[in-house]
Amino acid sequence: MGRGTVRLRLNEGVDAEHPHGYRQGERRALWIVLVANGALMAGEFAAALAFGSLTLLAESFHLLTDVSGLALAVLAVGLMARPATARHSYGLQRAEVLAAQANAAILLAASAWVVFEAVRRLIHPVRVSGIGLVVVGAIGLAVNLSSAALLRRQPGTGLNVRGAFLHLASDALGSLGAMVAGVAISAWNFHRADPAVSLGIALLVLLAAWRLLRDTIHVLLEGTPRGMEPQGVEAALAAEDGVDNIHHVHLWSLASDTPALSAHVVLSGSLTMHEAQLKGDALKAMLAERFGIHHATLELECHGHTSPEEAAHRTESARQ
Repeated sequence: MGRGTVRLRLNEGVDAEHPHGYRQGERRALWIVLVANGALMAGEFAAALAFGSLTLLAESFHLLTDVSGLALAVLAVGLMARPATARHSYGLQRAEVLAAQANAAILLAASAWVVFEAVRRLIHPVRVSGIGLVVVGAIGLAVNLSSAALLRRQPGTGLNVRGAFLHLASDALGSLGAMVAGVAISAWNFHRADPAVSLGIALLVLLAAWRLLRDTIHVLLEGTPRGMEPQGVEAALAAEDGVDNIHHVHLWSLASDTPALSAHVVLSGSLTMHEAQLKGDALKAMLAERFGIHHATLELECHGHTSPEEAAHRTESARQ
């Protein structure tokens, strides 16, 4: 790069060789799950009216929150597939995180309502059809387990699909609990079994929803991607041939499964602009291969890092 303070910035934008094709698979899977759960919601509502069961009516309302959450997930995947624009240079990658955060809030609210209703029914038991609970619970369990398995098989699963998976997992637990409660009611006429099982499931869902909410906040605050150590990335860059020093390393996530990096790299020797460009390309290829970082901005420098005071002093000396 010769003498002086010539710097070269190398940026990798959203159109880099990052595999976004799986987003379409996610969207297709979410659509299938959305339709299946919409049909299950309508069936449980009809069964609640047929059996006179408040439990099944409450479960159909719970499914309404799930269908809403799945619709948000489908919308988010569609937004993430939109290309980058001048207004949104990284595209709408964060739509995934916002949808997951909304899903977490819905799960928290629905679980809190179930806890309140379960406590009320423990005090004042409600008579329901045990056989009806077993039959509808079995159907719901089959739909939710197959839907959850479909989402689980999606590659590159991020917070958005994870939030939808938690909805389905909580529904599967609810369906299993309804079956257990139905057996207890049919066999021993123990009507408090239904709210007791629901209370335990709601507490588990609250914990899972809190973890999802915590993770979305971590992404929005541009925390270091999960499972990635800044020291390890910095050491890998520093260990490359021709690199003297690394500083100002920043790691964050555009979406939950899309890490990004910016760093200043001090190169050794006197390099031409072309040689520096090739070195920067090699460093970015290493970051993509070893760490899955396909969005990297590297500022290449030909001398060590200086403080703002030193830089100002040099500028003043050059003017004199």
